[in-house]
Amino acid sequence: MARPLFRHESSLRHETGSHPERADRMVAIERELEARDWCGFVPRDSPEATDEQLLAVHPRAHVERIRALARSGGGRIDADTIVSSGSWDAAVHGAGGAVAVVDALLSGEATRAASLHRPPGHHCETAEPMGFCLLNNVAIAARHAVLTHGLRRVLVLDWDVHHGNGTAEIFAGSGEVLFASIHEFPLYPGTGRPTETGHGAGKGLTVNLPVPGGTGDRTWVGMVEHVVAPIARDWAPELVLVSAGYDAHADDPLAGCEVTDDGFARIAGAAHRLAKELDVPLGLVLEGGYDVDALARSVARTLEAWSEDPASASAPEPVPEDDVVRRAREFFAPGWPSLAHAAG
Repeated sequence: MARPLFRHESSLRHETGSHPERADRMVAIERELEARDWCGFVPRDSPEATDEQLLAVHPRAHVERIRALARSGGGRIDADTIVSSGSWDAAVHGAGGAVAVVDALLSGEATRAASLHRPPGHHCETAEPMGFCLLNNVAIAARHAVLTHGLRRVLVLDWDVHHGNGTAEIFAGSGEVLFASIHEFPLYPGTGRPTETGHGAGKGLTVNLPVPGGTGDRTWVGMVEHVVAPIARDWAPELVLVSAGYDAHADDPLAGCEVTDDGFARIAGAAHRLAKELDVPLGLVLEGGYDVDALARSVARTLEAWSEDPASASAPEPVPEDDVVRRAREFFAPGWPSLAHAAG
């Protein structure tokens, strides 16, 4: 079964100059993937997201604001977030790539798929672009899974080093999307405390897993193996989407965590084994990562991990549970029975 990888040259036309979120990111990723024969994935051009798909998450005023700013030549939304004349094309293909991942997975065409685009999306709130992000790609994809494919339970796992505040805000009141975020704290954007758990129908379905600066592979892998995986077993999602940022890498200039290439491979492998155990499809939507060489290697290691058959190789022993992971597990255990049995 083919594993599609959605991309589009428009990602190079979102011009940001010497900004950390720059076109070199995509050049480095594609060069690395080509050298590895695309890691067993098949590259395809992404479609544009439709207005209907965008408006399922963002109000029309938000969509028109970004589109009009790009068509007028661009400008700054805030100190971090830039729009150029090519940004709308890049953004609408990024959202379209994420939607195409969902369609490929839920049509039965593939069990794993990826969307590699820029700009990233997880900081963009319902009506506020921010943090390099113009449209919230993974949220648009998750909402599409619910509205078009009729899913009732979607898991979005965000392993970007920055909290996915936009995705959290969009789904805070939703009973259909469980949002789990592993992120450095304190760090931009300043949200993502464990006590932020959602509201209304979404109460308890926001799972924030902050880690201190300096944490590396053991803590990040442990959060997936000892906290996210048990919660997912209780939640029983029909689809797993990953907001895959690589700025927790030890070489990244924008944060203070110490995850290695091997660590990202291990995190990706844990997510893959979880999806296989739950018998649900698994999709990736690219977020951050600003050391271009570390980003490219880590994306490749992720896709290689997803190209393997978990049933054909023995799973590694779970990492030992450290104090950061133990505290997170104990905090969320009252709402998720499987966490009581996840100590390691």
